Amino acid sequence: FDYQELLHNSTFCLVPRGRRLGSFRFLESLQAACIPVLLSNGWELPFSDVIQWNQAVVEGDERLLLQVPSTVRAVGIDRVLALRQRTQMLWEAYFSSVDKIVLTTLEIIKDRVYSHISRNKFMWNALPGGLLVLPEYSTHLAHYPFYYFNLGISPGQEFTAVIHATSPLISQSQPIMKLLQVVSKSKYCSQIIILWNSEKPPPHRSKWPPMPVPLIVTDGRRKTSSRFLPHAAIETEAVLSLDEDTVLLTSEINFAFHVWRSFPERIVGYPPRSHFWDPVKKAWGYTSKWTNEYSIVLTGAAFYHRYYHHLFSHYLPSSLRALVDRTSNCEDILMNFLVSSVTHLPPIKVAQRKQYKEMPTLQGTKMAPWANPEHFTQRQECVNTFASWFGYMPLMHSQFRLDPVLFKDHVSVLRKRYKDLERV
Repeated sequence: FDYQELLHNSTFCLVPRGRRLGSFRFLESLQAACIPVLLSNGWELPFSDVIQWNQAVVEGDERLLLQVPSTVRAVGIDRVLALRQRTQMLWEAYFSSVDKIVLTTLEIIKDRVYSHISRNKFMWNALPGGLLVLPEYSTHLAHYPFYYFNLGISPGQEFTAVIHATSPLISQSQPIMKLLQVVSKSKYCSQIIILWNSEKPPPHRSKWPPMPVPLIVTDGRRKTSSRFLPHAAIETEAVLSLDEDTVLLTSEINFAFHVWRSFPERIVGYPPRSHFWDPVKKAWGYTSKWTNEYSIVLTGAAFYHRYYHHLFSHYLPSSLRALVDRTSNCEDILMNFLVSSVTHLPPIKVAQRKQYKEMPTLQGTKMAPWANPEHFTQRQECVNTFASWFGYMPLMHSQFRLDPVLFKDHVSVLRKRYKDLERV
């Protein structure tokens, strides 16, 4: 028989006492989503001070082996499903690599030392796992987007727009000026932050148009990764990330925000891209072809929770952020990798528009990065570099697109809340 096949097709796996403190059979069972049946009286399970193992294992008595069959038969179908799901969650979160085992050990020690800013047991035992909950950000469950559903709460009704600016301001007709007017007209916009990453110093405040919301211009230090820094000025849960040449209507922004409030743990936005496996090159590929399937939503026009800024800056290794800064590229792909690794879900695309960029036409305005032939090649390489660090491909494909109710239906426009979306 094939041992691995047998293991993965089993519901319960016997885990007898090992030669030392642990048992290799225990980790094998977790990996295979086979419920461990412990036959080792008094065995202290790994990380038992934070992990609630009674939600993932069945304990037997090694002195009463003949009772094991009746013990496992007494486990109901619903509990079997819950136990198997928990084995997978714990394996992925804490045991799937040596790095995760070591990091979990260090984080538990840190929680003991800094008990005033530590994770509680719910954080360790609920998705996405304790390693992706950084207590330096907050120790309150309600501050994390992936707990909203469990707590029965909804995110706030305002957002902060963060516009990444790389071109000097030389004309009042530049795309960023139009974008500022469009965003500020949204009744949900709390404030606008311009992240200035141009070679020239930012213009005086009088050069910017008057707006009904506060405008903050902050120095991006000419680093592409700075757009995802946890800026202290961001006070809302929702962040609308925008490139300076993004073209949107106010109604498009409002609709995307409404969608995001229903899916606050995900990236919700407009421009989609996709990844694929190239069997010839034996590597991951990246495509911008317009199809019915996508796995990436570019952060040049997207909503997400501000906690992902904190994860991007404090969870990801500096080597990946250095790659982003060195190439001035791929920060949006890296953010999609991060969010999908947290949620195990794809992003969400809204509405149908295909073009979200304006080509630079003003003299003295440099060519847009995405128009550079090397830009696409770099993104192909980034996808493989990121997948290598994560140890797997976290991006997930989706064919799900959300349109407004009555979108393109042959009814009176007076009945449509987002009628402008049909004209773009």
